[in-house]
Amino acid sequence: MATAKKEKAPTPSEPQPIPEPSYPVIEGFVEKATSADIAGLFKDLKSQLGGLKGPKAEQGKKVGKAIERTEELLSYLLQVREKLEADRKGKGGKRK
Repeated sequence: MATAKKEKAPTPSEPQPIPEPSYPVIEGFVEKATSADIAGLFKDLKSQLGGLKGPKAEQGKKVGKAIERTEELLSYLLQVREKLEADRKGKGGKRK
């Protein structure tokens, strides 16, 4: 009697496997974004968080802090990108 291995379907109580991380959208955004793009990215979300009332307001504050930190990190990435581009241009200009 041959037994074929069948993959067991996960039950709702079992944790689902996490897919392999893939960030091409974020990478593409950071490669082309400007500081205005970053400010506009979270503008609507921040304004909606400001309108939360009651128990959700406390959660909204935490999310707002996380958004602020994300904006800071994205801005830092843009600064690094600009510095790297300037360094590349500077080195390329010296060769000529």
